[in-house]
Amino acid sequence: MDSKKIITLSGLYRGFVGVLTCLMLTGCSISYKFNGANINYQTTHSISIADFPNNAAMVNPTLSNNLSEGIRDLYQRQTRLEILRKGGDLELEGEIIGYDLTQGAISTDSYASESKLTIRVMVHFTNNIYPEESFDKTYSAYQTFDASRLLSDVQDELCAAIITEIAENIYNDTVAKW
Repeated sequence: MDSKKIITLSGLYRGFVGVLTCLMLTGCSISYKFNGANINYQTTHSISIADFPNNAAMVNPTLSNNLSEGIRDLYQRQTRLEILRKGGDLELEGEIIGYDLTQGAISTDSYASESKLTIRVMVHFTNNIYPEESFDKTYSAYQTFDASRLLSDVQDELCAAIITEIAENIYNDTVAKW
């Protein structure tokens, strides 16, 4: 390298350091939130998450508890909000309205090769700090499995995956605002 190129690179480096220093001195800040939450913790301190009763025609006896606890666990892990049973700044309540098993893809011999488990949950969200952000919404998620297997053999695994998806969607709509 000749000396002109070295001087040019040195000048570029000094210019970059100068700009970076100016940005730091003028108070620019970059903030990253890895949990996706968009919560003003100065005004919002708690969330109440009621139990989600199972009012579906087909009932899985552990689904209500697993869904309610799955939602609470997600907010506990991803936010600094105090988790309450009732009376929070944010309120989540709802019910399981669907637990359905349907036949999916048909194989070449005209038999079902896949079955699909679908769970639907009606959610009522109340934001007592910013009431305009309150809503009612139905969430739905499903998992497929080989039709040669019994639902009782795969139910726990499928429900866990579905609960995770529904809880994340509720979280995104209530505090992540994605």
